[in-house]
Amino acid sequence: MIDFEIVKVFKRSVTIEVCCDTPYENKKIYDIFINGEKKISINKNVISIFDLLPDNDYNIYITCENEDSDKKNFHTEYEYVLLNVKDFGAAGDGVKTDSVCIQAAINACPKDGTVYIPKGKYLCTPVFLKSNIDLWIDKDAILIGEKDRKKYPILPGMTQSSDENDEYNIGSWEGNPLDCFAALITGISVENVLIFGEGILDGNAGMLDWWKDAKKKNIAWRPNTVFLHNCKNIAMQGLCIMNSPSWTVHPYYSDNLLFLNNTIMNPDNSPNTDGLDPESCENVLILGADISVGDDCVAIKSGKYYMALKHYKPAKNIVIRNSIFRKGHGSVTIGSEVAAGVYDVSVEKCIFEGTDRGLRIKTRRGRGEKSVLDNICFENIIMKDVCMPFTANMFYFCDPDGHSDYVQNQDKMEVNEKTPKIGKIAARDIRCENVKNIFACLYGLPEMPVEEIVLENITLNFDKNENIKPVVPIMMDNFPTMCKRGIFAKNIKKLILKNIEITGSKDSNPFMENIEDCECTGVSFN
Repeated sequence: MIDFEIVKVFKRSVTIEVCCDTPYENKKIYDIFINGEKKISINKNVISIFDLLPDNDYNIYITCENEDSDKKNFHTEYEYVLLNVKDFGAAGDGVKTDSVCIQAAINACPKDGTVYIPKGKYLCTPVFLKSNIDLWIDKDAILIGEKDRKKYPILPGMTQSSDENDEYNIGSWEGNPLDCFAALITGISVENVLIFGEGILDGNAGMLDWWKDAKKKNIAWRPNTVFLHNCKNIAMQGLCIMNSPSWTVHPYYSDNLLFLNNTIMNPDNSPNTDGLDPESCENVLILGADISVGDDCVAIKSGKYYMALKHYKPAKNIVIRNSIFRKGHGSVTIGSEVAAGVYDVSVEKCIFEGTDRGLRIKTRRGRGEKSVLDNICFENIIMKDVCMPFTANMFYFCDPDGHSDYVQNQDKMEVNEKTPKIGKIAARDIRCENVKNIFACLYGLPEMPVEEIVLENITLNFDKNENIKPVVPIMMDNFPTMCKRGIFAKNIKKLILKNIEITGSKDSNPFMENIEDCECTGVSFN
């Protein structure tokens, strides 16, 4: 019997999740039927169906070879009106700039309405969302970022309130309240919005100079492709987002977010083009994502020291499931901008394929005492061709002072209001194939050791290629290059290694230093 759950029903679409033991996909093909009609044949565990009608009854069931599921009923949401952007003057020819026409449709759309973008190429500067509407980007519809940065509005980083007793933050750049260009799709203090369809959001960064002199501000800092600030109840479903100038999808100080069946693609050499970066967000669900980028695929953040001090909001309750992460520096990363802390992260039933690192935790002195990373759990993961499956680094060199003695000194320093903390991290039921450099590289601060790391039920084999280039596994000064190493662990209060089988390592003696309590059972090197 096939079992599945209806994840979310919208006006014109639905997302389901098949209960399958294998991460992300099944070896067999599912046939999905809506009201008795086959809608799609697919092997993915998370499936979105489009082209439904609003305010209608439907039933859905699945067949797979000789197995069937039960029928489940659902009713699509009510829609008041459908507004076609071409009726507002949008050309969709890739020549005329259509953002004013699209913005007019959004501004005119009433509550419970949908703005419809049909097939075509829509050259755009940033458009801004409003509450209580849907934005439907249909199949073969492409929103393309305008090439001239001077046509992009700027989001001010911080503005003092009129009574001088407060401040208002809009723009953000790498954890600080700095002026940045607005994103192709920008939402500021909006709620109850769905952005959906099988269309494309193309940031068009490669056609301009967004990726050149990446660390240099040019008028303002580079835009995201989707930026959601102080938003609630937002969903993105089915879209392809590509060629982003910087972090691709950036929810910021936002809550109750759904990301369903989205694909994010940036060139693997494009700078700072993280895939999906929830920053200081709560209650985030990422399902069925397919991400390949030039930096971290998913990076969970909570700002730098100033934002944690003045606008404290940790990231918490984040679930990532049945997704695949391909090229990138890290598959799922916590950090490094985590000054307000990150709590309760669950990553399960995912495939990491070809990324530099799998689980990547990065922080540093200066993030502050509110920077606590705790209850991070990875389960049922397959890693293929991941160079370094597990890394935790509390000496991460970032920011102008990243190479300073304060950040990089490996001697024990005073614990104060600038000292970060890593709590409990667990990774269980993991299979790693063709690892290149090191299984686990875990480095806490001597004055603030990592509280607990659990690695359990893990099988790992190293790449048989004898010509693999040694690399530095974590970004800290004076750390050695490594190749086919097993375990490096330093400055950890409690380390639990249980039922781990490592094949093809060049060493069979884990390096461990300043580990207060180590429980090691069933660990073998073959």
